[in-house]
Amino acid sequence: MKKLIFALSLVFISMGIFAQTTKAPTATPKLELKTALDSLNYAHGMVAGETAKRLLGTDLNAQLFLEALNAVLKGQPTQFTAESAPKIEQSISSGMWKTNNAKFLESNKMRKEVTTTASGLQYEVMKHGTGTVSPLSTDKVEVHYHGTMIDGVIFDSSVNRGQTAKFPLNGVIPGWTEGLQYMKEGDKFKFFIPYNLAYGERGRGAIIKGYSTLIFEVELIKVNPQ
Repeated sequence: MKKLIFALSLVFISMGIFAQTTKAPTATPKLELKTALDSLNYAHGMVAGETAKRLLGTDLNAQLFLEALNAVLKGQPTQFTAESAPKIEQSISSGMWKTNNAKFLESNKMRKEVTTTASGLQYEVMKHGTGTVSPLSTDKVEVHYHGTMIDGVIFDSSVNRGQTAKFPLNGVIPGWTEGLQYMKEGDKFKFFIPYNLAYGERGRGAIIKGYSTLIFEVELIKVNPQ
């Protein structure tokens, strides 16, 4: 009996020591933003981080990113000059973006729901309407659409604006001109438009970079023959 009590005592003592040496990690104290300038600095950090994450995704190396950031902020020597860094960033990121978009289209066309045309346009039927009229390239159309990049970033959306769009079909990017001619009034398609049928190697604006695949969910509401 004494041996059992002694053994149990050792167990309890060991448990007590283990509990003392394996304390739960303390929570990181919440950062206080006391002034507008504090908020501005924090917001700048978030924007820089989100931009880096969007551009690199899982390839983001946080250690290298922070080392470069700290070196610039502290005026320390850097691996690249201030003049060459933007050019290097643009060149490499553009190549990676082009590759990622090409890989996306190559993988996407393997899905049984997707049809790939001779031009390279890919489309998926989301809903068939009851209409019987398809537009010609010279017709005007009324549509609702929602446009995103392959990473989910929204660049344009009549749906979000709550107002349909009307335009001549021969006045838009080639992917639209071709794609909508496969539709009938009331249909809803999803288009995957390669860069050569969209905004090419240069892109458009700040969001649509060169070599961008554009993804559109399009509902054809009305065809106005010309």
